[in-house]
Amino acid sequence: MDAFARRLGLRTQPTIFFTSAGLMVLLLAALLIFPDQLGSAFGAGREWVVTNLGWYFIFGVTAWLVTLLVVAFGPYGQITLGDPDDRPDYSFLSWFAMLFAGGIGTVLMFWGVAEPISHLSDPPLGADPYTPAAAQDAMDVALYHLSLHTWAIFALPGLAFAYFIHRYHLPVRVSSVFYPLIGERIYGPLGRGIDVLAILGTLFGVAVSIGLGTQQIGAGLGALFGWENSTTLQVVVIAVLTTVATGSIVAGLDRGIKLLSNLNIAMAVGLMLFVFLAGGMTLFLTRELFETLGSYLTSLPRLALWQDALADETGDGWGWQAGWTVFYWAWTVSWAPFMGIFLARISKGRTIREFVLGVLLAPSAFTLVWFVTFGWSAMSLDGMDGTQGPISAAVADSVPLAMFELFESYPLTTVLQGLGVVIVALFFATSADSSSLVVDMLCTGDGEAGPVRQRLFWGLSQGALAALLLVLAGDAGLTALQEVITVVGLPMFTLMFLAGIGLVVALRKERLRYVTQVVGLPPEAAEAGQEALDRGEILTEGSQAQAEPRSRA
Repeated sequence: MDAFARRLGLRTQPTIFFTSAGLMVLLLAALLIFPDQLGSAFGAGREWVVTNLGWYFIFGVTAWLVTLLVVAFGPYGQITLGDPDDRPDYSFLSWFAMLFAGGIGTVLMFWGVAEPISHLSDPPLGADPYTPAAAQDAMDVALYHLSLHTWAIFALPGLAFAYFIHRYHLPVRVSSVFYPLIGERIYGPLGRGIDVLAILGTLFGVAVSIGLGTQQIGAGLGALFGWENSTTLQVVVIAVLTTVATGSIVAGLDRGIKLLSNLNIAMAVGLMLFVFLAGGMTLFLTRELFETLGSYLTSLPRLALWQDALADETGDGWGWQAGWTVFYWAWTVSWAPFMGIFLARISKGRTIREFVLGVLLAPSAFTLVWFVTFGWSAMSLDGMDGTQGPISAAVADSVPLAMFELFESYPLTTVLQGLGVVIVALFFATSADSSSLVVDMLCTGDGEAGPVRQRLFWGLSQGALAALLLVLAGDAGLTALQEVITVVGLPMFTLMFLAGIGLVVALRKERLRYVTQVVGLPPEAAEAGQEALDRGEILTEGSQAQAEPRSRA
């Protein structure tokens, strides 16, 4: 198989590449041949997952967030993700732009107006619809979904990948983070199976995001030109933008993704500032910025463990959280291998504390400002007098229309709607090319991009999968995409949960090595000697273990 790969001009681990590619092609064929049967299967699977394991997703993500904070503020925080003399490859601004644009830029564009308005119309915490109390709860829940918890899903696997790849010099593969749990078997069938599963899950997660972004682009084109936001239009949009994304794929990380990310963030910030300043609500939004932060922080402990258990008594079951929280966590975790490897690739040389705080706090702060700007502007314009307003009516008719309906209340409406379409398209391209690069890295096993043809294959596969998912969804739209990603997210969530355990085990071993090898205590006294580490005496240089695993094919 190695010889066959070389004859094709590929640079990859052939078992991982050809197995993943073959399964990808089979999935595409199955979606084409059996769309109705697969749609029914995903629907039934989603029902079972949210009914029996919704609690697992909700509790698990909160546990990840707590683990990250403990690791960052504990004695491990000073450890460098790499060799002692490694320094970051990118400035903080470029680093933030890449991790944000490759992460949830498309999500914020899609849900920045739609989610607060949806919760204003259908309050999840018991407030009366279209009231100030419902508006405040709507903002708290939206931030719960898309700030610290979402970025914890990216940060924990990202930290694990960065630690094992840059510090242990293991291959750039998901299986590497399982070294403390399965040892040398990461190089065998078990490790290969983990990598194949991660690649397929990543492709589905990115494809769903592309599908949502495409629906919003179609809605924007409809607002601009009066076109029907049909499945045909959305498939054409995917085809065009996938073609555009190939240019960035060919350019690579430093020229393509970095350039697109910086341009994307600049345009998104410009749009946000315009809405913040031009709507006549600047003072109100400034006050809400501080008030919303306080409300979110005080409500976070309750929301982080909220399971809506009493809904069973009323017959509602997991209805609301199935469509929102469980869907969000399943969708986000399907991105975790892609975002984790991507974060690890651009974070070499940073400390664990810098990584965790940067990945958690910087995007969450931006998310807060974004939701305050767009969410509160929309809810204020819609009205909170107990009756449905125009933006709520538009969201009830079509969720992707939310942001474009908001722009109807601002000057330069057409310009804003056009700019919104361009920003979503650029986020689309950034997600597509960065995920293609990461999937290619998972196949090659190193931090360098493989041949262009490999990256193009994955980029085109993602576009094809997104188009077929939209065709499969049909009139069901968002609901069908939720069903697909909830089912796919379950094995991915378990995989990333185990990756976090592997990281904790490895950090624990590093502490013990420090006590025995550097502090000089005998092994039998090592546990007691860890008190020195708790006082901040953590090894930051030369802490690599003797006989640590090294990368191999």
